[in-house]
Amino acid sequence: MSHRPARRARRASASPLFTPHGTDRASRKAARRQLAEAAAKARAEASAHQAERTPAEHEMPAPLYPPSGRSGPASARNNRLKLPAHRMTTAVAAGAYPFLAEGGLGAEGIYIGRDVHAEASFVFDPFALYGKVEGFTNPNLLLAGVIGQGKSALAKSFALRSVAFGYRVYVPCDPKGEWTPVAQALGGRSVALGPGLPGRLNPLDAAPRPDSVTEADWVGEIRKRRLLLLGSLARTVLGRDLMPMEHTALDVALDAVVTRAAATGRTPLLGDVAATLNTPSALDEAAGMMSGQLGDAARDLAHAMRRLVHGDLAGMFDAPSTVAFDPHAPMLTIDLSRLGGSGDDTALVLAMTCASAWMESALSDPNGGRRWIVYDEAWRLMRHVGLLQRMQAQWKLSRGLGIANLMVIHRLSDLLTAGDAGSQGRALAEGLLADCSTRIIYRQETDQLHAAAALLGLTSVEMDAIAHLNRGRGLWKVAGRSFIVQHLLHPNELALFDTDARMH
Repeated sequence: MSHRPARRARRASASPLFTPHGTDRASRKAARRQLAEAAAKARAEASAHQAERTPAEHEMPAPLYPPSGRSGPASARNNRLKLPAHRMTTAVAAGAYPFLAEGGLGAEGIYIGRDVHAEASFVFDPFALYGKVEGFTNPNLLLAGVIGQGKSALAKSFALRSVAFGYRVYVPCDPKGEWTPVAQALGGRSVALGPGLPGRLNPLDAAPRPDSVTEADWVGEIRKRRLLLLGSLARTVLGRDLMPMEHTALDVALDAVVTRAAATGRTPLLGDVAATLNTPSALDEAAGMMSGQLGDAARDLAHAMRRLVHGDLAGMFDAPSTVAFDPHAPMLTIDLSRLGGSGDDTALVLAMTCASAWMESALSDPNGGRRWIVYDEAWRLMRHVGLLQRMQAQWKLSRGLGIANLMVIHRLSDLLTAGDAGSQGRALAEGLLADCSTRIIYRQETDQLHAAAALLGLTSVEMDAIAHLNRGRGLWKVAGRSFIVQHLLHPNELALFDTDARMH
């Protein structure tokens, strides 16, 4: 009797969840039997319905398979798995799979190589992209890369392939003589300048007058160009800006020389200007009432100009030109390898300044077609403000003249050697970079990554990429768009451009 109440208590705590109160045992047993019969009937009907809907050959296999795997056509063995095709628009695909690769720059242009991410051909033409790509405001290019990564081969390949598109290529400064074989292979001309060589260039040669410019206006334009050239040469030798009276002395000396040359029917020479500056009495006489001891004030300027006539550049730019400029030649290069061996680049910069002024006779013609101006080894020119000013003027006029400037340097930090922060040289160098809508960066050393990122606004992914690029592979930043491009060379190009022949 003592155990019954406890058993009832346990059943009372659970029974109401399954059986109602107030029923006898027989009723509960009958209810359970009816529930079991109803469940069995429902299962039978469900199985019959499934059998009618699914054919026997499409029945799902058992969930457990032998070690060899599922059998039958759905096993995916021997590549027999077939899924239904899924179609979508390109807009939907771009939203479903974003940030995989750039869409490319189109099919119009010069073949460069392979887009590594898109696995497609990469072509480029700055003139074709101008006005068609947002943010592409000018045709100028910057090419940077450490030694041995193939940047020179890219520049030469670009020039050679451009000729097939009707371009002309001018190289005003070839400090290593590497462009001479390329010019000869294209049927162009290479002019070698240096002590003891027969080549002569007169930087004061007058450019031919365009048809759209009047004779009086063109005379003023020629005078302005000659003054800019003389000022640039003087600043390079002196290493400073000119004083006001020195500017006046150059102005007066040039006018006197041009007047005498016109009277004798010949072209003025740098030697004539230097001789006038070195004769104070003649300079004061030419200046007239505004002389004010002009001859004495121009003493340093006279010695600076004398270097071009009697110094280390004697015999190169103080005589009539021995080479006629052919604007129709596919390529023209100025070989200055005889001047690039010493540690002082002043002679090289002076020669390049004179050569650039001589080449302007073709560049000033807006109907001259599309042309490339290649500044190879431009890092050697960054410390000379006068030449940077001439380069900046050419950069600014690139669209109007139909020319594209290509500047080749080793490191992005080379631009910082132009001067201290806030200096004129630094501002000019950074301005050249800003006026390049296309920047091509080959591999950079680890200690140069932060300078490159600061100057170009690189992302962390791009910084990591340029630190591990292989030979011939570069990061192309075109108006804010980025591509990793592998430059591809034809075997004949490889033999022509090989700068490591002496190392093999």
